[in-house]
Order: sequence, then structure tokens, then C-alpha cells
Amino acid sequence: MTEPAGDRALAKGIDLGGVVAMGLGTAVGVSIFSAIAPAAAIAGPAMLFSALIAALPMYLIAVSYAFLGSALPVSGASFAWPARFLSPGWGFYIAWARIIANMGAMVVLALVLVRYASMIVPLPVKPTMFAVLLLALLANLFGVHIAARVQKVLLVAMLLLFAVFVFWGGATAVDVSRLQPLFPNGLHGMIAATPLLMGLFFGIEAATEAGAEVADSRRTIPLGIALSIGSATLLYLAVGFVALGVLGSEALGASDAPILDAAKHFMGPIATPLVVLAAVLSIGKSLNAMFAMFSRSLYAMGTAGVFPAMFARVHPRWQTPHIALLAVFAIGCAGLFLPMELTFLFLAVNIPNLLKYASICLSAARVTERHPDLYESAAFKLARPRMRVIAYAGSACALALIFVGLEADWRPYALLASWMVVGMIFRAATGNFRKS
Repeated sequence: MTEPAGDRALAKGIDLGGVVAMGLGTAVGVSIFSAIAPAAAIAGPAMLFSALIAALPMYLIAVSYAFLGSALPVSGASFAWPARFLSPGWGFYIAWARIIANMGAMVVLALVLVRYASMIVPLPVKPTMFAVLLLALLANLFGVHIAARVQKVLLVAMLLLFAVFVFWGGATAVDVSRLQPLFPNGLHGMIAATPLLMGLFFGIEAATEAGAEVADSRRTIPLGIALSIGSATLLYLAVGFVALGVLGSEALGASDAPILDAAKHFMGPIATPLVVLAAVLSIGKSLNAMFAMFSRSLYAMGTAGVFPAMFARVHPRWQTPHIALLAVFAIGCAGLFLPMELTFLFLAVNIPNLLKYASICLSAARVTERHPDLYESAAFKLARPRMRVIAYAGSACALALIFVGLEADWRPYALLASWMVVGMIFRAATGNFRKS
């Protein structure tokens, strides 16, 4: 019931602040700068309620992550837990699908970061995206404590800038009358906007992927997840309230850069550099966390023998999975050849992530039902009947949400189906890389 032997070579360089920085830093990225505009167009001021509803599935899923993270912290949890508690094949295919998801996520983050930075200084898109990926690699390669420290610095700077936006705008420019009528499109509009905002909370569980590198992980992981998701909810509500109160739902819904347009109303000329800086910091820390998460998944697959053993190598000095990190960088670079269309990329990211969430919730249910020793060892757990209900409910929500984007763009579904066929061929051809 302890961590795998290979995990012990990894440095425990992530404290509670690092767990929060990983979770909050991953979740608060691209979506906050883009999703609130279409949500406001559909729901009006009721978008704030839509955000709360969108958070509910992630709260259910977060309970399963906190439970498993406090019972069995491991590196590459999204592979290791389903492989152990569901089946090795299930774990493989979830991790295999997430290769496409993480490739898409890295491309989205790098692309939007470059677009925002280009508002200040014109930049060549793909060469700058390559440079951004290289910086993320370097931040993670030389020790998890460096990556965690970078994450904390970026997060604190971003939160300060959002605080300036909220308090300055709230004190000088918010007109509560602009939040009327609260339900211009009725309850239907509020519900219809909810799927657009669910991505705001994706990644809140990020630190569980580096569970073996978290100090006092059984206590730190569940507490860090709770702080991350609570803080993210408050941040989104505050930013959304100010943006609505400054612009009104109609103008907000028509905006291509909603936070920037709202900030210009009360900040004047300094709005552009401040909001661009907030966006660069926000997206940069999400990319930094992505490298940490994805590399640990590849590392876990190497440790388990389903990928070549080189992926499980830990650098003797830096105590990081350096081969896995270099592979993440190479996959990100390959993603530069994907279509640079955000709808396509968002769906390619979200579908495998939702499959991952469903599998983690099912793993939590399986541990609750069939592994009493692990259940009892968990530092965070609910009563068995309640834990089981929440785990199955989280899995059902994640599976249902997979089909939300089918009408928007079928191509990511076709891409992922083709990729899964490649995974089946790969698994059948290679068998198991672990020597018997």
C-alpha cells in the first residue's frame, strides 16, 4: 500500500503552497479570458449561476481525487489508479488518449499566450510558441522544487493583477443595474451556458499527478485540492461580477477580449499592458503545470512497463523524470502542426480529460467497495455509502459531458477515435516492455 519503488527516487519538493499553485494555476488559464463572453451572450447576468452549476461536477470529481490522493499518492495518478483498480488496459487507454489531450492543451496555452503577448509586441506565432514550450521544459527539468517555485511566483503575480481588476473595477465602475434582468433568457439560458464554463475548473487536481513528490502527501493533497477549487470558484465569480457590472451582459457577450474590454473602462491606457501581463502569467503557469502533470503520466507508464523503461529514468542530480519531460517537449512541438483552431483544440483536450475524470471516480468507487485497507488508510474520506454515491455521480457527470461538443465539431472525436485505434495496435504489437 506504499508508493512504487521507482517513485522513491523522486524528490519531495512540493508543499501545500505548491499543491495549490499547481491546481489553481492549471485551472485558471485560457478559459477565464475567453469563456465568459459566450456564456454572457447566452445567459446574461445569470452566467454567474451558470459558473456555480459548472463547478458542481468538478466538486464531485475533486472528492474522488482527494480521497485517492490521501490513500495512495503516486506519480502519474491518472494512469496508475485506473490501471490498478480498474484494469491495466483501462489505465493504458486513458493515458494513451491523454497524449492527444495534453498535446492539444500545450498548443492552446502557447497559442493564446502568444496572441496576448502580440498585443504589446508583434511576435511570429509558431517560433514564439516553440520558445514558450522550451521555457516550460527548462522550468521543470532541473528539479521539481524549481517548477513549484516558478508556479508560486506566477500564481501570486496573477492573483495580484486580478485583485487590482476586481477591487478597482468594483469600487469605481460597477453598476449593479447592468445585472438586470438577471435571467434575460430564463432558466434555459442559464443551463445552456453551463457547458461553456466547465473548462474553468479542469486541472484543479493537477498536483495528484506528482503525488510521490508532495511532502506529507496524504494530508497535503486533499487540503490543497479543497483550497484550489474553492479559490478558483471565488475568483471566477468576482471577475465575472465586475465584468458584467462594467460592460453589461450584451456588450460582454459581444466582446472578443472580455476582461480587457472591461478593464479599459476604468483603467484607461494601462489596461492593455496589465491585462496582457495577467494573461501571460495565467497561461504561463498553466503550461508550467502541464509539463509537470504530463511528464509524470509518461513516467508512470514507463515504470509500469507499458512504455519503454527509459521513460521511468530519474536524473541522478535533478531527481526529475528527464526523459519523460523531453518527450513532453517533443510532443508539444509536434502539436505545432495541428490546426490552430481553438474550438477544435479545446474539444481535443476536454474529451480525454473527461474520460480521465470518469475513470478516477470509478477507481474511487472500486477502492471504497473492494479495498477496505486502503479506504481505512485514507486521511480524507466520507462514509462508505456517501463516498460511493459521490464517486459514481462524478463518473456519470464526466461521461455525460463528453458528448456536449459533438455538434460543435466532429473532427476531434474522429481524431481521438483514430488515435485509440493506433493505441490498440501499439499495445498488441509491443505487449509489455517490462521484462519477465
